[in-house]
Amino acid sequence: MKLNKQVLFFIVFILLASTSCFFQSCRKDLDFLTEGGSGLRFSRDTLRFDTVFTTQGSATRFIRVFNDNEQPVKLSKVRLKNGSASFFNLNVDGTAGDDVKDVEIQAKDSIYVFVEVTIDPNQADVISPYVITEEIEFELNGKQSFVVLEAWGQNANYIPNSSASNNVALLTCNFGNVTWDDPKPYVIFGVLLLDSCTLNLPAGCRVYVHGGIANNNFGIYSDGFIYVLERGKLLVNGTKEKPVIIQADRLEKEFEDVPGQWSGIRIGRGSKGNEIRHAIIKNAIIGVRVDSLAQFRIYNSRIFNTSNSGILAESATVVAQNCLFYNNGGPGFQAEFGGSYFVYYCTIGSFGNDKSAISLNDIRCLDPFCNTFVTFPLKADIRNSVLTGSQNDEIDLLQSSVDNSDFDVKFKNCYVRTKNLTTQFPKFFTEICTDCITYKPNQALFKEINKDNYKLDTLSVVEEKAISINNVDTDIDERLRDATMPDIGCFEYYVE
Repeated sequence: MKLNKQVLFFIVFILLASTSCFFQSCRKDLDFLTEGGSGLRFSRDTLRFDTVFTTQGSATRFIRVFNDNEQPVKLSKVRLKNGSASFFNLNVDGTAGDDVKDVEIQAKDSIYVFVEVTIDPNQADVISPYVITEEIEFELNGKQSFVVLEAWGQNANYIPNSSASNNVALLTCNFGNVTWDDPKPYVIFGVLLLDSCTLNLPAGCRVYVHGGIANNNFGIYSDGFIYVLERGKLLVNGTKEKPVIIQADRLEKEFEDVPGQWSGIRIGRGSKGNEIRHAIIKNAIIGVRVDSLAQFRIYNSRIFNTSNSGILAESATVVAQNCLFYNNGGPGFQAEFGGSYFVYYCTIGSFGNDKSAISLNDIRCLDPFCNTFVTFPLKADIRNSVLTGSQNDEIDLLQSSVDNSDFDVKFKNCYVRTKNLTTQFPKFFTEICTDCITYKPNQALFKEINKDNYKLDTLSVVEEKAISINNVDTDIDERLRDATMPDIGCFEYYVE
């Protein structure tokens, strides 16, 4: 039997109408959740691209986004925070773009978000940083959630490697030696622990540390540091021409002077024989922290742009010679709870903050108000050093012990800025600080403090005011010091 056109049109109309009704009935399932509920759940909160790119290339990873609610949800946007300037690209449930809107996830269902990164490892590091970070922002009913993206952007030696967990690497070599002498830089991505091993950083070695806040099986802590355990040792052997550089991994100009980007170097309790020569350590929270009973020596080095102290030691033994400390959020040199300290020919400039250039004490408080405390003997020998800054007192001394033999602090031939310290120590300039030069307004001292140039001014008051120290005959830049009348501080004056 043949159907005429009118009958056929009627049947098609009925079918289409039925189909439309069918889909309309299905739309009841799309009664989107607009408030309450459990929000979104992600297969991971950080997506890492840990391939070391040796040629220009790309890698793709994915995350799953789960809707655990009994109703469907609609994400108002899924976007990269850096937008079109990002190194990453998104594909959200089949839709490509840096900012995808109105993304639906059915009840008790999930979607895939694919992420691609394309990197040229031979670009300049200011264009393609060593560690590239980004965030994907998910917005659901006005609430934002984020997934962090991390990729290694340059051809470098990355520590730890891609198989390491929790971003903690253990370097051990059965009490042998490991030397980082590859011409490519070393990028520490997290924490490096040295145990039963000596790590040698030769002249010209560059170490970039990626910091931040870590949250893993070890707890929540400031990330990005080198930790020398008791049986480990760190030896840095830079030269004037090729210093060893240890700093944060962000090399763009806007990050150049930003402190606190990584945690710093920590010499653990009881570690012996650690030594740094001709190094630049910058942008850390604490430049070098030295724990109790540890030994540390630093020569001809610069520690600056730290959010806390340049060097912080506790019941340790520290030698600092021909060093420059400046732009430190805490004291340039800080010693807590006693120890033995020898500071020769150093310059500590504490300008623009309310912390002293040098802080020394023999106390450890056992409660927040220090009503209960213990003490440990303190010996400090500071010679031929500049200790100055923008505060009235750039020397902070705290003596809790009643026995003066346990508080053996001497300054000799130093330039110091003090005002109220003599109230606490009336004999400061007769018994503690001998042959010292005191600060006076408008004195000539440095060339240009506002440009962080701590070389001596032509008429500097510290010229020819030091006293020779055996075996110290050059300054921070290896220039000869006057044999009989050297200058105070890390720089010997020279006509440029």
